[in-house]
Amino acid sequence: MQFFAKRQKAVSRKPVPSLFLKLKAGAAVSCLLLGTAPGYASTGFQAAPAQNSPQPNATGHVSAPGLPPEPAPNYTQPLYMRPGLRNFGKERGYFPNPLAPYKPTTAPMGNFSNSPKLEDLIKNGKIYLSLSDAVLLALENNYDIAIQRYNLDIADTDILRARSGTSVLLGVSSGLVTGTLGSTGTTVTGGGGPGGTSAGAGGAGTGAGGQALSTNGAGPVPEQMDPALTGTVQLERQTTAELNPLFSGSNNLTQNTNTYNFAYNQGFITGTQLQVTFNNTYQTSNSEFNTYSPAYQTTFNAQLTQHLLQGFGRGVNGRFIVQAKNDRRIADSAFRQQLLYTVNQIENIYWGLVSAYEDLQAKNRSLEQSARLLDDDKKALEIGTMAPLDVVSANSSVESDKQAVITSQSNLEYQQLIMKQAISRSLEDPVLANAPVIPTDRISLIEMPEERESADDLVRQAEANSPTIEQSIITLKNDEVTLKGAKNGLLPQVDVYAFYGASGLGGTQSPGCINFETGASCPAGTYPPVTYGSAFSNLFNSSSPSKGAGLTLNVPIRNRFAQSVQARSELEFRQAQMRLQQLYVQTRMNVINAQFALTNDRASVQSANATRDYDRQSLDAEEKKLHLGASTTALVLQQQRALAIAENSVISATAKYAIDRAALEQILASTLDRYGIAIADAVSGKVTSPPVIPGLEPAKQEPEVTVPGQQQTLQKQEQQGPTQAQPIPQQPPPPPQTPQR
Repeated sequence: MQFFAKRQKAVSRKPVPSLFLKLKAGAAVSCLLLGTAPGYASTGFQAAPAQNSPQPNATGHVSAPGLPPEPAPNYTQPLYMRPGLRNFGKERGYFPNPLAPYKPTTAPMGNFSNSPKLEDLIKNGKIYLSLSDAVLLALENNYDIAIQRYNLDIADTDILRARSGTSVLLGVSSGLVTGTLGSTGTTVTGGGGPGGTSAGAGGAGTGAGGQALSTNGAGPVPEQMDPALTGTVQLERQTTAELNPLFSGSNNLTQNTNTYNFAYNQGFITGTQLQVTFNNTYQTSNSEFNTYSPAYQTTFNAQLTQHLLQGFGRGVNGRFIVQAKNDRRIADSAFRQQLLYTVNQIENIYWGLVSAYEDLQAKNRSLEQSARLLDDDKKALEIGTMAPLDVVSANSSVESDKQAVITSQSNLEYQQLIMKQAISRSLEDPVLANAPVIPTDRISLIEMPEERESADDLVRQAEANSPTIEQSIITLKNDEVTLKGAKNGLLPQVDVYAFYGASGLGGTQSPGCINFETGASCPAGTYPPVTYGSAFSNLFNSSSPSKGAGLTLNVPIRNRFAQSVQARSELEFRQAQMRLQQLYVQTRMNVINAQFALTNDRASVQSANATRDYDRQSLDAEEKKLHLGASTTALVLQQQRALAIAENSVISATAKYAIDRAALEQILASTLDRYGIAIADAVSGKVTSPPVIPGLEPAKQEPEVTVPGQQQTLQKQEQQGPTQAQPIPQQPPPPPQTPQR
């Protein structure tokens, strides 16, 4: 306090120019205004960021210089998601069924029937559908989600394949399945309704925003980690005519040879290979020079080989297992991305249906107004207070409104069909196929939190939750694994090996054995018999061993092929990093653009509502003037057309606001969390709790509208009574066979 008092006294002694006081006051006011502004009050004054090297985030991604690190992605959970209890990434062992590994795998037939929830919504032949019910039915019945659901199990098969030691992964499609019809546009007037779908493509385990390196799989081939047992059993009977009997002691040499050879090969993830051979030969011969006939000959050899440079280590030989697990993560993320896309598409279809429904209501009101004006003009013509041309003009307006009603009815019927194909799996049931869909929800114009939240916070949320960024980061991890394999492929091949072998011989003395010293036959017992068991035991008693160790070296001169592969991998990896950074920029732009769109849409809705209210009051005033004789039919018709255009503008602007609000949720990847959708329920196809969608309000109490064809169908169904749902047609039975003559 004393310091401030002294400082104040010192300042008071010095004369202060008036200009300085004005500048000081202006600066104080500016600071006060900046402090109270919404955009600056929360941030305050911050020091300029230091020009340090960019810091990586939790995933190792480095942002552009001068920018804060992007948040680490929230990986899709739970891991791993499976539609059923079967894990296709787990091998079938030999216990309790030894033949299980050699039997084919069967997958259950898919369910092609609708969920019971859809039938519960049908009341009096009509489907009263809320947006929550539409999303729930899509999670259970939509074909796009059902098709994407199979990719989860398909990705598991690559993990099992990689554990066998293969160097080729089949991959799994990570693109969006876009077979459901429906567009993102509004549907008002103009005749035919919208159709078609946006195309989507995906690669094999690359993610929506990533691209696998063309050198994927480069480097040494991993060892075959599935043991292989091979065997050869051969029986040979051979008789050969001899040109010189001196070498065989007979004009015809007869040999009977039985061969029983077996081998066992297995590789290990460390780069080690084990090879064991066990060969057996049983031979009888009439040659006088053979000591034993029959003779047993058995050999054994075990060799262990270890890669020292190229192909050494768990990282190189197990890299495809890592990639397969990463691809499984990509499949989980792609399924979440499919849910976000399909839920957003269902919302767009729903708001398109609402637009078509309200458009038909507006067209009916316009037709009623035109018809009422025509009746008034006809009465005025009869009493002589109206010109015939005014009646003709009013009649022309009625016919135009009738044509607009017919077009709107066709549009509504098509939108109802689009909605039913998106939330069902079969339209074979005539009750479901002919039931009109009545939307019961409307969008509320209450401002959502996303509209008030700062753009930076929304961008961070989108970067953390975006499945596209998540898949791209996982793809970069796979690319890093590919780089390690390509770098290891540059090394020479140096292998060290050691082996141990032995042989054994046995049999019974040959009957044609001859003593070469005397020329007489060998007496019995000259060569004692040796059983096969004794010959086999000689393999392990070191009586006739064969053992040793060695080193093999293979140094490619110039090594141009491996250099090109490694250089290409490095360049493509840097290219993928650049693409990921571009994806961050695109995400930021998409979020900001979506937030701007909501602001513009809200202003458009407010402007359209004000214009509609003005045109409605103007029409009412013009009709009163016409009754008093102060206006003309042409002016009334002009106001009617203005009101019809204003109502169409309100419908289009409201639908545009609803669609853009859902699009922002999809960009933020927060749709599932905000609506309370559990991914586990979507994976199983059985939703336990309905989604809770904020920002909605019930539809106003207005007369329901139906298409004339649907009204006739409903009347027939009421006369015939309730009908049972038709089962899905199965494969037709074979035609009856005609008796043959």
